Amino acid sequence: MADVVIIGAGPAGIFAALELSKRSPELDIVIVEQGKDIDERSRTGKEMVIGWGGAGAYSDGKLTISTDVGGQLSTLLPEEDLLGLLNEIDSVYSSYESCGDVFSIDPDHAAAISAQARLAGLVYIPTKVRHIGTENCYTILKNLRSVLDKRLRTIFNTKAVDIISENGRVKGVNLSDGTTIEAPCVIAAPGRVGSSWMSSQAKKLGLETHPNPVDLGVRVELPAVIMEDLTDKAYETKFIYYSKTFDDRVRTFCMNPYGEVVSETVGDILTVNGHSWANKRTENTNFALLVSADFTEPFDDPIGYGESVATMANMLGKGVIVQRLGDLLSGRRTTASRLMKCSTKPTLKQATPGDLSYCLPYRILTDIIEMLTCLDRIAPGVNSAHTLLYGIEVKFYSNRIRLGSNLETQVEGLYVIGDGAGITRGLIQASCSGVIAARSILKDN
Repeated sequence: MADVVIIGAGPAGIFAALELSKRSPELDIVIVEQGKDIDERSRTGKEMVIGWGGAGAYSDGKLTISTDVGGQLSTLLPEEDLLGLLNEIDSVYSSYESCGDVFSIDPDHAAAISAQARLAGLVYIPTKVRHIGTENCYTILKNLRSVLDKRLRTIFNTKAVDIISENGRVKGVNLSDGTTIEAPCVIAAPGRVGSSWMSSQAKKLGLETHPNPVDLGVRVELPAVIMEDLTDKAYETKFIYYSKTFDDRVRTFCMNPYGEVVSETVGDILTVNGHSWANKRTENTNFALLVSADFTEPFDDPIGYGESVATMANMLGKGVIVQRLGDLLSGRRTTASRLMKCSTKPTLKQATPGDLSYCLPYRILTDIIEMLTCLDRIAPGVNSAHTLLYGIEVKFYSNRIRLGSNLETQVEGLYVIGDGAGITRGLIQASCSGVIAARSILKDN
C-alpha cells in the first residue's frame, strides 16, 4: 500500500517526489525504478539512461528557461505561469549545487542573429540557458537522492509491468518481481527509454492518444572556433529550418560548446548524443540536427520507425557511424585512413567510419544537408568537408496522451509526465511536469 506510486526516477519523477514530500511529509510515497541507484550507475550501456537521475544524470544539464522550446507544457499552462515555474525549478537546481553560468543574450545581438538567420532561410529562437555541466548535474541528482532517501521508499532494479485501473480509477501498479503496490494516485514518468512501454499502457488503459513525431538525424561535430561567436554569447543557439525539397521541420538541438560526443544505449539500440562539462573543454563543439518525422494513416508507429533506422545503422557500423561531410557529399564512405586526414578530431573514439547514406532515408539526409548549407551562412565553416556527422541520433517520445492542465489522464488518479509521456523534451520542463502533477495531487487530497 502507498499513497502515491511514482514510476521512474528521472528528473520528472524526482521533482514530483520532492514536491509531494516537502509539502505533505505524511504521505507514503514509493518510487519504482528499473535501474540502479545513482552510486551504482556508470556512463556505459543501458546504465547511462536508466537508474536514479534517468538520462539527466549524465546529461550536460542545460536548463532552457524559455516557454518556446523544451516541450509542450505551453499548450496546457498560461505562458506567464509556465515561465514562473521554469524559474522556480531553476532556483531549486541551483540550491543543490553551485550551478554554472546563465546565458541570456543581449536583445541587440539577438536581433542581429535573427536578421542573419532570416537571410539564410532559418528561424532563430533566442533562449535563456543555464549550463550546469555533466559533473554538476550528476552531483545535484545525487544530493536530491540523499534528501529524498529520508522521506520516501525507492525500489530499484524493478520494472513497472502494468498500471492497474478499475471503473475509470487507478488502483496501483504490478511490478516485475510479482508484487503489486496499491495506491489511489500513480505518476508515470518513464523517461524516453520507457516511451514504448508508456504507449502500450495507454492503449491497454483505453487512453486517448495521438502520435508524436519521432526526431531523427545526426550529431554534428566541428571545431569550436566556428561556432564561438554564437556560443560565447548565447551558449546554445536554436535554429529552425523548413526544407526546400520536402518542407520538413529541421532543428538544432542540444548544442555543446567545447563538448564531446557520446554513445547512448536505448533499449537494444546504440544511438548518439552530446555532453559538455563545466570544468573541462575539448577543442570541438557538437550539436544535433533533427528532422521531425510525422506520420498519418495508416502508419501510426513513429517509435518503431525510428528504432528501425537506428538498428540499420547499428548493423552497418556495429554501433555508431561517423562520416566526414565531404565524403557524404562526394558519395563515398569514410574509411579509417580518410578519418585520420580529417582536421576535426573526433571525440567519440568508438565510432565506426562509414556511410550514413546507407541507413538514413534520402528525405531526412536531404533535409540535413540543406540545413548545413544554411547554417554555413551564419557560421562559415559549418559546411566544411571536415565537419563530422555521427549517426543515428534519435529522440523517442510516447504517443501524446490526452491530459488535463494538471497532467491527469482520463483515468482518475493517473498522471503522466516527462519526456517519455510525450509532453516534455528536456530537463527543465520534465522537472516542471513533476511539480505540476504533485501540486494537483496535493490540491485534491
